[in-house]
Amino acid sequence: MRIWRIVLLPVLLLALSTSMAPAAQAGVAPRKALVDFRKQGGFAGLDDRVIVYGNGCIRLSRRTGPTIDKCLTAKEKRRLRAHLRHLRVGRSEVQPPGADFIKYTLAYDKRRASRYTLPASWQPVVRQLDQLMEKYWAPD
Repeated sequence: MRIWRIVLLPVLLLALSTSMAPAAQAGVAPRKALVDFRKQGGFAGLDDRVIVYGNGCIRLSRRTGPTIDKCLTAKEKRRLRAHLRHLRVGRSEVQPPGADFIKYTLAYDKRRASRYTLPASWQPVVRQLDQLMEKYWAPD
């Protein structure tokens, strides 16, 4: 009888932990990105990324250093949404010949494009996202 308990206990624990995993995962709702911005390239090897979620929180990452999660102030959210109302994502641009170019990739409203020169409607958005990166991303 004792052997059955030794065998049965691990099997029951495995069954319980397996059946509980989907319930735990269901409680975590995926965050929907409002805007996703990347700045890559150049001789310095930039790889900066700013993701702004619909709830006003942001995720910042660079090629080196930690990933930072912060939430925007109400004023920053209003200002960003005002800039996004005028944003026209458009089409991607072909990489120009040469080596030292910065590639800007912007995804908004189910559209994504990569550019090497910033269109007028991108400039305020990119400027604000760069400012947010400088303000909130600080390596330890």
